[in-house]
Amino acid sequence: MAEATLTISSRNYSSWSLRGWLLCRMAGLDVAVEVLGGGDAASRAELLHLSPSFLVPRLIHGPVRVWDVMAIAQYLDEWRPEAGLVPADRFQRAWCRSIAGEMHGGFINLRSALPMNLRARYTDFKLWGGAQSDIARIVEIWEEALGAHGGPFLFGERPTVADAMYAPVCTRFVTYGVGLPARSAAFRDHVMAWAPMQEWIAEAEGEPDEIEELDMEF
Repeated sequence: MAEATLTISSRNYSSWSLRGWLLCRMAGLDVAVEVLGGGDAASRAELLHLSPSFLVPRLIHGPVRVWDVMAIAQYLDEWRPEAGLVPADRFQRAWCRSIAGEMHGGFINLRSALPMNLRARYTDFKLWGGAQSDIARIVEIWEEALGAHGGPFLFGERPTVADAMYAPVCTRFVTYGVGLPARSAAFRDHVMAWAPMQEWIAEAEGEPDEIEELDMEF
C-alpha cells in the first residue's frame, strides 16, 4: 500500500499535476495517484485556466494535507532533504527557488496561448507577442542556469525543484514546435527523455479525453 496519495486532475492537460507528481518521484515518496473526473468543478476550473488558485495537485501524507505545488516542494524537501530537491549551496538554492517561484507565479501569456496537451502536435503555430515575451524570458532563465552549471539539468547532474517546475514548459515547446537555442533544446530533450517524464507521458496516452473545450483548433 502506498504511503501517500496525490490527487491530480489530468495527465494530458494539467501542468500543475505533472509538477506535483515529479516532485513526489524526485523525493522518493511512494504515492497512489487519484484522478479527478472531468466533471469535477475544481478540476475543470484548473484545466480551463479559470481558477486563480489550484486545489490540485493535493498531497495527503499521513496527517499532512498540502495542495499548492510550491508548498508540496517545501514539504518534501523538509521531509527528505537528502533527496536534493534544492541545491546544497546556499546561493544556488536561492537561485533555484527564485526561478521556480517565477514559473509558479508568472508566464500567464504562455499558459493561455500554449496550453499543455501532451498528445497534440501543431506545425506552424502562430505565437502572439505576449507568449513570445514569455518564451524569451524562459530561454534566458534556462541559458543562464545551464551555462553556469553545465547541464544536463538546470543546476547540474541532478534534477531540482526548478526542473520540475519547467518540465511542463518542455512539453509545450514540443507540442507547439517552438524553436530554441541549441543548449536549451538539449535541456528540453533531456527532460522529455527523463524516465519519470516518459512514465507520465505513457499514462497520458491512455487517458480519456473528457475536457472537450481543450481539444480545439488553434
